[in-house]
Amino acid sequence: MANSNRDRKLYREVIGLLPAGGKATRLAPLPCSKELYPVGFRALDDSESVRPKVVCHYLLEKMRLAGVIKVYIVLGKGKWDIPAYLGDGAMLDMHLAYLLMGLPFGAPYTLDQAYPFVQSALVAFGYPDIIFKTDDAFVRLLARQATTNADVVLGLFPIDQPQKWDMVDLNDDGRINLIAIKPKETHLRYGWSIALWTPVFTHFMHEYLGAIQKANKQDNVREQRELIVGDVLKAAIESDLRVEGVVFPDDTCLDIGTPENLVKAVRNFS
Repeated sequence: MANSNRDRKLYREVIGLLPAGGKATRLAPLPCSKELYPVGFRALDDSESVRPKVVCHYLLEKMRLAGVIKVYIVLGKGKWDIPAYLGDGAMLDMHLAYLLMGLPFGAPYTLDQAYPFVQSALVAFGYPDIIFKTDDAFVRLLARQATTNADVVLGLFPIDQPQKWDMVDLNDDGRINLIAIKPKETHLRYGWSIALWTPVFTHFMHEYLGAIQKANKQDNVREQRELIVGDVLKAAIESDLRVEGVVFPDDTCLDIGTPENLVKAVRNFS
């Protein structure tokens, strides 16, 4: 596993990383990838004319406000409408590049597909099908990391359905003690939705996933359990990586991956 004391320094380049491998089975049938579902409108070229604003646009524009120019989007098979719509990123004044998902064992494996391209940078991470309103969210994550040199900084939001989220236990100094994944009962109020991490965590995740693959091969495991990013974050905390949080107490985040939440998004962001 990665040494949490390695590469503890400030990193100049920040690269955005988005997983877009999901099939949106809970919303099927959809006319497009869920990341491209129109939610609200955007102004066109500083004019009074408007155009539909798709779900992933919200996340990308918040990254851009934090100075993130370069973004990798990791695509699942058949989701070619995403690069067809976003193109090279000129719409957002960003440089977008696309990678293809490899192993179908969950978001960490999807993200690890970008390892050769992001291993030396700070990574700004978010789910392109989750919407929140705080425009300077990534600015604040970057400021926190620059101040504390944490290996990971998570953006935390009040969650009203903790049984469907990764909930966190936060110290008074902002350090995260543990992550409870979809707890049936909990006193925890905040869950994480976005993140900023250093090469320390990028290397940790790469080696963590590699170790699982090696063990499964040795044990002839045919059906691997699907992992979520929260699993890797839990393992990082247990390995003494420094994981901290920035709380956005007056905001909320909305996963549009269910019909009821998609309706809420269309109503709240129109």
